[in-house]
Amino acid sequence: MKAIIIDDEFLARNMVKEYLQYYPEIEVVQECSDGFEGIKAIQQHQPDLLFLDIQMPKINGFEMLELVEQPPAVIFTTAFEEYAIKAFEAHAIDYLLKPFSKERFDKAMQKWQQLGRQEMALQAGQLLEGLGNQPFRSNRIVLKDNGKIKIIPTANIRYLESADDYVKIHTAEGAFLKNRTMQYFEQQLDPQQFVRIHRSYLVNVQLISRIDPYEKDGHLAILSVGVRLPVSKSGYQKLKQLLGI
Repeated sequence: MKAIIIDDEFLARNMVKEYLQYYPEIEVVQECSDGFEGIKAIQQHQPDLLFLDIQMPKINGFEMLELVEQPPAVIFTTAFEEYAIKAFEAHAIDYLLKPFSKERFDKAMQKWQQLGRQEMALQAGQLLEGLGNQPFRSNRIVLKDNGKIKIIPTANIRYLESADDYVKIHTAEGAFLKNRTMQYFEQQLDPQQFVRIHRSYLVNVQLISRIDPYEKDGHLAILSVGVRLPVSKSGYQKLKQLLGI
């Protein structure tokens, strides 16, 4: 069984390695100090188990998992207790709050060992789905663009557009695709900044310069960058409420 440890703290990585000495069936194939290294290591080694910190430089543990197509089983290791509910709801095997004892570590390992291969694959898939259902506001979006990791601050987003199984994120630099749903972004982005004005569009309300009538009961949102977006009846009601018009 192959394991990867991803944590920016050297002492924390060493603690996990020390406890893993009692599990000869598990080989630590790589240690990583940030999420960028972690993604490369997962692609290279295809591990069975991840020990993953959450708060790390560059990208955090949750953002890193979103970029992994088929994540392995995950045991989170972190010093931040507020992430516990999010981690468990994201179908992690366990959540170890630093500093954790060997006894607590062993309990997490027992949970992992009790899972069969099929259950581990199912849990890994549920992990990705679960990350999108958290009441967790993000101020940036992390995605892959031509094999490279790109971080887009939400302030730079003009609007988001549904594109089959993807969402197209429109910025001044251009448009970028992410394999998520509009509902996912509706939950993740600040509702005071982004409004679902149509089933196919989420817009940055700060860029709306005016709202014009369009056909029957429809409307168009005119953005300051010159883009015209359709507004549904329900979308218009949301805008009226938010903008106080």
